[in-house]
Amino acid sequence: MFNKILIANRGEIALRVIRACKELDIPVVAIYSTVDRDSIHVKLADESVCVGPAHVSESYLNIPHIISAAILSGCDALHPGYGFLAESAEFAEICESHDLTFIGPSAPVIRLMGDKVKAKEAMKKAKIPVLDGTGIIKKEDEAVYFARESGYPILIKAVAGGGGKGIRVVKNEEELKRGIEHAASEAKASFGDGRLYLEKYIQDARHIEFQILADRYGNVVHLGERDCSVQRRNQKLVEESPSQAVSRALRNRMGESAVRGCQAVGYNSVGTVEFLLDRETGDFYFMEMNTRIQVEHPVTEMVTGIDLVKEQIKIAAGNKIGYKQDEIQIRGHAIECRINAEDPGNNFSPCLGVVNGLHIPGGNGIRVDTHIYDGCEISPYYDSLLGKIITWGENRDEAIKRMKRSLDEFWVGGIKTNVPFHKKIINNAFFLQGEIHTRFVETQLFLELKLSS
Repeated sequence: MFNKILIANRGEIALRVIRACKELDIPVVAIYSTVDRDSIHVKLADESVCVGPAHVSESYLNIPHIISAAILSGCDALHPGYGFLAESAEFAEICESHDLTFIGPSAPVIRLMGDKVKAKEAMKKAKIPVLDGTGIIKKEDEAVYFARESGYPILIKAVAGGGGKGIRVVKNEEELKRGIEHAASEAKASFGDGRLYLEKYIQDARHIEFQILADRYGNVVHLGERDCSVQRRNQKLVEESPSQAVSRALRNRMGESAVRGCQAVGYNSVGTVEFLLDRETGDFYFMEMNTRIQVEHPVTEMVTGIDLVKEQIKIAAGNKIGYKQDEIQIRGHAIECRINAEDPGNNFSPCLGVVNGLHIPGGNGIRVDTHIYDGCEISPYYDSLLGKIITWGENRDEAIKRMKRSLDEFWVGGIKTNVPFHKKIINNAFFLQGEIHTRFVETQLFLELKLSS
């Protein structure tokens, strides 16, 4: 096992990794920017190092400072969390060149699966269904030709995309030409890579992802699926496991495909293989792979009892997976709501300020992963995620009731959050029936809000 781990992240995921390391008896070093000096993850770490000013380019994305912090503090491994440098092949290579174990997959796999076009090609070779699409679009004429041949709607996607950025759904040629320009600009600003490709768009699909554990000895298992269909602007809001849309037979087929895809590319770490599920035909298609721990990983932990972060660390240390596929059991139902510092009544604009009073829900089947505390400051420099409420029940109905109670109990003073919006989701008749899809928020929820206003 490792002697000491540096956590190259902040917020709730840094705190989550610290907790896993403490249970594994591994000392941890936290990094922080100047505005994060009073953060919980800094206080709970064994050591901490300031890596720069508030702006992410000068701190949490400052590779020389992070590597120096790891070396000078005597770390032999580095956990990237999610976001920031978690899916940077360059960062993984630099860690390796400095004898630091990057707690994640190898750099070549990160690079392959981070390129959405190449990832689709790899999955297609592994005989996993993929949507009709293009390679990298070099000329507008190529895009127009594909759209005319395939028919609208068409999805424009960034090759290096993530987090819902660089994505546009277009319904006609005029929107296509305009969308290509906007998506390329957004992708360039977000990822430093403006390359795009096109895909056939499935209207009102389910977004189903499979959690993977894979070690360096070729052993791969899946831990069931998460349904991430409730989204706003292609960013997930609510996740649950298991999915109401996935039968046992379909779970076996999709899970086997996810495992086969990981084996085909030599994947080793925790990861998530994401699919689109056509609600009308029951067909599923590979969408992308996330080569890191996911924001929504607690949902799977609640229904399997497996600590994914601890497993990720043990795999990176060279351990074999301690589970066989037939030993993975899904028990009950879990739901997660992402709580953000934003105002739903003002077009979800970010809300900044100092937390003035805080109440965290509790009770049986309730888990809250958060880094905020009474008196902490919500700054403009980082993601608006305040934390996640995760509820578990013997069945979906019980998990929903516990989520309703938790949302009623969760209170943050001084700033606005999206808790009221989550209440609308959880109480929506279609959600209660399990009738959700990737356009659920815009077609059902916003329609409901408009009719009630």
